[in-house]
Amino acid sequence: MQHTGRSSSRTSSSSKAKAAKTSRSARSAPGDAVALLKADHRQVEEWFEQFEKSRSDDKKADLARRICGALRIHTAIEEEIFYPAFLEATGDEDIHHEAEVEHAGAKNLISQIEKSGPRDDYFDARVKVLSEMIKHHVKEEEQRDGMFAKAKASNMDLEALGERMQQRKKELEKSSNGKAAAQ
Repeated sequence: MQHTGRSSSRTSSSSKAKAAKTSRSARSAPGDAVALLKADHRQVEEWFEQFEKSRSDDKKADLARRICGALRIHTAIEEEIFYPAFLEATGDEDIHHEAEVEHAGAKNLISQIEKSGPRDDYFDARVKVLSEMIKHHVKEEEQRDGMFAKAKASNMDLEALGERMQQRKKELEKSSNGKAAAQ
């Protein structure tokens, strides 16, 4: 079967349009706190998938760096802004406490990953376990009766929280980029 230039250029321009849309949506802030957190979840899930498929140590190291950095920032904005507002609005200590404990476990593993690299015998295993932990955490937050659903059903001002979280996220990204440049 012969390929025509037309088909591949259509795919190419479609891919370019999709990449541009993704790039634009990554730059623009989601409308509310839940949308912002879900966008973070989708990004990290994508990087975990790429990590799992990769055979290149350099690519794995880069993806692990991105995953760990994004999760550090994500957990910070949840713990500093979203979780306290959730607890105040809903009084649901069980969900809140479980989320905090899950974060502590993830941060411990992130620290181990950041101190190692692809040549470490346990590197891939650590990233795999972190991926599984995050999938579990995301499922619990996003399920029908999970934290996000309860937040939406409460009196939380998700728009204002989203703005605060986006601002804090930008501050943390700027700070972490400065640290990376200094290293």
